[in-house]
Amino acid sequence: MHEQIITTTGGERLVVIPEADYLAMLDAIEDREDIATIENFQRRLEAGEEELLPAEMANRILDGGSKIRVWREYRGLSARELAAGAQISTSYLSQIETGTREGGIVTLKRIAAILRVSIDDLV
Repeated sequence: MHEQIITTTGGERLVVIPEADYLAMLDAIEDREDIATIENFQRRLEAGEEELLPAEMANRILDGGSKIRVWREYRGLSARELAAGAQISTSYLSQIETGTREGGIVTLKRIAAILRVSIDDLV
């Protein structure tokens, strides 16, 4: 790195470096932040605070599938079981899963609790 130190009229010392060196420093900082994020996720995963969703299930969500249905099926629950636990009718759950009705916040919280996910994972 080739740097130049200059002093402002107010006495502040500044370091001037080539743009390529500056960009390389930014990349290194971003890499460290990415590594820290990954390490934090790994710790949370090992502690059971995070979980991995199989690619098949994640792809269904990415392809526009119902998040509730995907999580319900991943957890091995029938629509009847989930509806009963959430204190709603099976037909109402079906309407939420197909997108013909939106679930209320209380209902979505119940569903999220049964599926052991955050409400953010469902909306």
